[in-house]
Amino acid sequence: MTRFILTLSIILLSLKGFSQHKAYAIIPQPNESRLEQGYFQFEDKLSVAYNSDQLKASAEYFKAVLKSYSEKKIQVKTGGSYPGIYLELDDEVNNHDETYQIRISSKEIKVQASSPHGIFNGLQSVLQLLLFSPQDNDLSKIHKGTIKDEPRYAWRGLMLDESRHFFGKEKVKQLLDYMALHKLNRFHWHLTDSPGWRIEIKQYPKLGKVGGIGNHSDSEAKAQYYSQKEIAEIVAYAKERYIEVIPEIDMPGHASAANRAYPEFSGGGSEKYPDFTFNPGKEEVYQYLTNILQEVKDLFPAKYIHLGGDEVHFGNHQWKDDKAIQALMKNKQLDNLKAVEEYFIRRMADSLKTMNRQVIGWDEVVEAGLDPENSLVMWWRHDKPQLLTSAVQKGYKVVMCPRLPMYFDFIQDERQHYGRTWDGFCDVESVYHFPKGIKEADSNLVAGIQACVWTENIQNNQRLDYMLFPRLSAMAEAAWCNQNKKSYTSFKERLPLMVKMYQKDEIYYYDVFNPENHQEPKGLVKR
Repeated sequence: MTRFILTLSIILLSLKGFSQHKAYAIIPQPNESRLEQGYFQFEDKLSVAYNSDQLKASAEYFKAVLKSYSEKKIQVKTGGSYPGIYLELDDEVNNHDETYQIRISSKEIKVQASSPHGIFNGLQSVLQLLLFSPQDNDLSKIHKGTIKDEPRYAWRGLMLDESRHFFGKEKVKQLLDYMALHKLNRFHWHLTDSPGWRIEIKQYPKLGKVGGIGNHSDSEAKAQYYSQKEIAEIVAYAKERYIEVIPEIDMPGHASAANRAYPEFSGGGSEKYPDFTFNPGKEEVYQYLTNILQEVKDLFPAKYIHLGGDEVHFGNHQWKDDKAIQALMKNKQLDNLKAVEEYFIRRMADSLKTMNRQVIGWDEVVEAGLDPENSLVMWWRHDKPQLLTSAVQKGYKVVMCPRLPMYFDFIQDERQHYGRTWDGFCDVESVYHFPKGIKEADSNLVAGIQACVWTENIQNNQRLDYMLFPRLSAMAEAAWCNQNKKSYTSFKERLPLMVKMYQKDEIYYYDVFNPENHQEPKGLVKR
């Protein structure tokens, strides 16, 4: 009897310990996981094997990342040995490109998917399990169990504005690394705007050399822009991580930097926004911009190019008196300046179509009459939800990136002094819960969600980190997980493990648990 009671006590204690591990500590949280009794256990050596040469690059990537964070010895090969990780392409898993499943037994971690992209996603989960998910404070073992996972949205994006302040390729690469770890797959690169032009165009070299001079905080700062060789390097780096890079070349507004370089194509501006626009009335402008987009297209294999199309009214005042624009209005029977703007966007969208590319525009283009089959709209004005509704009703694919809560230049709590507030904060919790309450969120025309980092008030890496992390982690889970699977309480329990990674990479993150731990880096303008 005594022996029975002792045995029962041991079993109950074991079950009590097991019950504390309700889910694997991964961000974004898998949509389905089940933990079992027992562990996969390993020491310092680990093998990564695969059943298809298509997976070799992902295996090598996994090895490189794991070695950069740990002392484990990793061997990549085509034949497995225990303990190890086995990567298996299997058409029966699911035909969704990003779906994966993981089976953790006592001898191996098996990652299965129907595509290399799915295997890559699974490896990001395994990385987190190996690095920062200790079981009973033991980093050499992981609970046995299964994970079955796929994303809610196909488009899970991050936009970085490098016109207003330039950060350089090493910082961009670090962001791409963290995007990959969080299973984000679209990097929207805002390369041109009024403060500076940041991409080399060989046919028009002054765009970089002259248009690249200055930034938002110093109009005379030396020219900074990416050479085409650097662009190609970053695009290739992103591709290795299954991230598509979407360039943005702003038009017809936000063109001041380009017009400093080639003023003959300017449509003028306003007192506050001089030389803000390209001139829609001059035929040579369309050829000029088409030539630029041709070079951009050759650098970026993504099917989309973002043309901006927003806030043109900031600087189109001189269009009213421009002879070429007035002649255009008469010839094309355009009733007002808004109609001129829309005509311009349609012309440039047609140019992209001849290049086998589709156009993205901010939500101002919803009324422009673009072809829904070849267009995508980014809904950014949270105070105009009717534009999201209108875009979906008109049949446009939409990415949701409303200022609240998806603009990460907005401050995160009332203690912060620098950055935008407008009518609210973009705190971590509101980012996490998005798009809760938006009726269009489940429409098959909603491609996904995206966070945007505008950099008027972000002039260095430290402040960029502070505004991005951990909101990037919250946004990744918002984009990946079905709404009914999300738990902010669970997210906060898992976040400290990701914070360890921030710390290893010397990322100056905002500490959501103890905000006073990290002093807010100064911005340019106090709220």
